[in-house]
Amino acid sequence: MKENSSELKIFIPLQRNLLKIILNKNKMKKILLSLTFVVSSFVVLAQETPIKEASVGVEYGAGVVDENSVERVYDAEMLASQLNESNREMNDLIIRAKVTNVCPKRGCWVTLENDANMLMFVKMKDYAFFLPNSIVGKTILLDAKATYKTTSVEKLKANAKKAKKSRKEIRAITEPRKEIHLLATGIRVVE
Repeated sequence: MKENSSELKIFIPLQRNLLKIILNKNKMKKILLSLTFVVSSFVVLAQETPIKEASVGVEYGAGVVDENSVERVYDAEMLASQLNESNREMNDLIIRAKVTNVCPKRGCWVTLENDANMLMFVKMKDYAFFLPNSIVGKTILLDAKATYKTTSVEKLKANAKKAKKSRKEIRAITEPRKEIHLLATGIRVVE
């Protein structure tokens, strides 16, 4: 009888441990299935929607009000003349300009043509939208905030070194660059 009772003492804990293992496996299956579902949901939702090709009337972001319904639509030159060292920022602008360049990777920035020899650089607010490469050469209306910036010669040279420009190109940088940075909430192709 003593032999049986010692076997029983060993057998009961073994059954409990086996039961715990089986229950934990079911919990693990549930956890793994839930985790798989969550991860696959993120993958599906993270797929980027294709960017519409640029053609007249196509809008990106929050869109732009009709240019006839606003008091003033700025062109690039008018904006460049309004922004300067003393007036560094303007909000809620509607600007009409021609796109000269676009970010080749994602369309997250563009540059605008102007006769003021100033870089006019446009980024999309909160990266809420992107633009296609086909927007280069198109005239756009954009709803934006404008900021005037001056980049020092030292900073320009440092940027040129980072970009691995030649020594000749770096030595050619002798004047600060005046820039207008625009933060766009919406863009419409008009021409």
